[in-house]
Amino acid sequence: MSLPDHAASRWIQTFLEAQAAELGAAQNTQLAYARDLSDLTAWLTSKNLNLATAGRTDIEGYLIHCDAQGLARSTRARRLSAIKQLYRFAVEEGWRSDNPAIQIAGPGRNKRLPKTLSEAEVDALLEAARAHGRTQGDRLRNACLMELLYATGMRVSELVSLPIAAVRGDPRMLLVRGKGDKERMVPLSAPARRSLADWLASREGAEDTARAAGKPPSRFLFASRGKSGHLTRHAFYMLLKELSVKAGIDLAKVTPHVLRHAFATHLLAHGADLRSIQTLLGHADIATTEIYTHILDERLRQLVLDHHPLARPDRPLDADPISNR
Repeated sequence: MSLPDHAASRWIQTFLEAQAAELGAAQNTQLAYARDLSDLTAWLTSKNLNLATAGRTDIEGYLIHCDAQGLARSTRARRLSAIKQLYRFAVEEGWRSDNPAIQIAGPGRNKRLPKTLSEAEVDALLEAARAHGRTQGDRLRNACLMELLYATGMRVSELVSLPIAAVRGDPRMLLVRGKGDKERMVPLSAPARRSLADWLASREGAEDTARAAGKPPSRFLFASRGKSGHLTRHAFYMLLKELSVKAGIDLAKVTPHVLRHAFATHLLAHGADLRSIQTLLGHADIATTEIYTHILDERLRQLVLDHHPLARPDRPLDADPISNR
């Protein structure tokens, strides 16, 4: 299978656009990933290989090449991360059937806990969504998008591409098609069902008008006139930024994936077990889900540091906590 230079560039560009839309990847991160992946494709080309044909041993050969160049461990770790993410995306998009880098261990670096939002911050975003939009239909759509995302923990790509057939008949459960074309069932909360019903009613009215004008109905819940036929990841990302401003939340804190983290963290905080959360998120490996226990551990630690009298920095070391009450 050959992959011309322009096709490799298209792989990388599409991947970077998805990173920006789903994860809110900063421009500096995107530029670094673009350089890393361009360096990989240049090395592969020198070996008469390309992104579509490279195997695990080829990727390992490239990493050995990077080590021989004297690159810092953090740089090599970032390059491997970019490669793994690109191939994971390629599998999701159907460009490849496998991820040749998935089992390659990197040089390692300190893991950062994923960002999340408090329940109050999520409530503020939901409230902002209900009031944001030029028309009533826009406001109902925005509320439905946010309610569904937070109620289910879906990936943004899963949300924007939901088929209308998946939500007919006031569903208590939603069938979601995720990574690797795997399907999973997620329950819908009462507020999410109400928002969905309101949006469906508004959407049906718009569809009737379009049908009368000779336009075919859309098969997507969140239809768009764009090439994909549905709301894009980037469009939703920009909407979320607008809602963050209205809700008074730091723009840097809010991305579609952060809401997925919030869904899982809040479930765990309210007593849900890891196996259930793993199923709802569609994680193949429970080790991926276990990161949320570390988020809670960190929050509990910070709670003690912020509020426990013994943790006050201005308290004398020999002070008696009982006599000082």
